[in-house]
Amino acid sequence: MSTKKRVLLAYSGGLDTSIIIPWLKENYDCDVVCMAADVGQGEELAPLQEKAKKSGAEKLYIEDLTHEFVVDFIWPTLKAGAVYEGKYLLGTSFARPLIAKRLVEIAHKEGCTAICHGATGKGNDQVRFELTIKAFDPHMQIIAPWRIWDIKSREEAIDYANARGIPVPVSKKRPYSMDRNLWHLSHEGADLEDPWNEPPIDLPLICVHPEQAPDAPEYVTIGFDQGIPTQVNGQALAPVALVALLNEIGARNGVGIADLVENRLVGMKSRGVYETPGGAILYAAHSQIESITLDRATAHYKELVAARFADLVYDGCWYTPLREALSAFVDNTQQAVTGTVRLKLYKGNIIPAGVKSPNSLYSEAIATFGDSAELYDHKDSEGFINLFGLPIRVRALMQESKHNG
Repeated sequence: MSTKKRVLLAYSGGLDTSIIIPWLKENYDCDVVCMAADVGQGEELAPLQEKAKKSGAEKLYIEDLTHEFVVDFIWPTLKAGAVYEGKYLLGTSFARPLIAKRLVEIAHKEGCTAICHGATGKGNDQVRFELTIKAFDPHMQIIAPWRIWDIKSREEAIDYANARGIPVPVSKKRPYSMDRNLWHLSHEGADLEDPWNEPPIDLPLICVHPEQAPDAPEYVTIGFDQGIPTQVNGQALAPVALVALLNEIGARNGVGIADLVENRLVGMKSRGVYETPGGAILYAAHSQIESITLDRATAHYKELVAARFADLVYDGCWYTPLREALSAFVDNTQQAVTGTVRLKLYKGNIIPAGVKSPNSLYSEAIATFGDSAELYDHKDSEGFINLFGLPIRVRALMQESKHNG
């Protein structure tokens, strides 16, 4: 085995990570080991073995992380109800800490003294990768080429690859920067950089455009057990299969397409279009089952927790005491979140169509406009309002006294 320094590269097989391999060898005089993470991106990873070696890598690990992705990252975030800035379901955000954790494990196995990633200096991913690496190995060196090399554009990167015989198929048909996993597909760049531009009707690659979705609605039922989805249309499914099936159902009905200008952690605003068909269905269903199983105080406080949880995930702070503490709170709230939700999907819309739970706090006997004297006496409201409104009345009396005095 070579005595050279060994560097582990987070590898995707795309343009950037392909040219990073020879760049590392030229600038650090090192051997390069690569890791590609399978988080359900739906592409063939096997050809990457040959591609990585042709680019100069010593070896490539292809790690199937799909089950861990769903169970340890998607489910906790779903149970929290965490949505970044009201629209983004955090698909890229919670995939990065999982990938980085595995990078550290393989770096230790391979005796690597540095980990390299291809995230740019303008993006959030550099933070997500590096915070996780620091959490699991505070001594590990981190190399981020986009922050230090001389390559400034995609064209220069292509020239660099061609000069070294690196096979990099580049298509100009899809000019967008995209990230795909089991949970979502993101689109950024090109004409989307102008927020005034409407996304092209052919932009979605997973979902049909809502305008082209079927003219008849489709119903879907989701079964939950303590906040975790376990069934679709009465069929028990493993976590990865469940998300995959809901992706299919949602995609054909055009649901889960979100167009937003978001505030990046690094300080700038960016515009992205996200396709999260299965995720959108699950969030809508989870909200419905919570509506009848959580008491008012818990539900309202959980909304505050959800916003903070989303910020932590977006900022790459998954492996932090606060995120872990918030997850412990969320898990406690989910003990009664069991039951079934029915949704109607129609041309990009997700419409509630029924919810039931053995732990439901909804009482028709109390809610009815009819007679419910045994459980709720209308006369009691007067005293309640008098006490609840006492501060308001006292203030009004004070103002009246000052005005008259």
